[in-house]
Amino acid sequence: MTTIILGERLKELREERGMTQKQCAAKFGLNSVTYLHYEKDQREPPLSLLAEFSQFYGVSVDYLLGLTDI
Repeated sequence: MTTIILGERLKELREERGMTQKQCAAKFGLNSVTYLHYEKDQREPPLSLLAEFSQFYGVSVDYLLGLTDI
């Protein structure tokens, strides 16, 4: 359940910043295919990366995981 929300929210936040998947992958030191897999809900990022996502996008980890809507 939360994984699907995670991918949707990562994509939404990335697009709000006007960034490509490749740019985001570079920002987080990831292979672009790995980042794509996170957005497509084909892989789950480690907790440390979830924390980096939340800091970069200015949202909580709970938001990324779909536990809150703010």
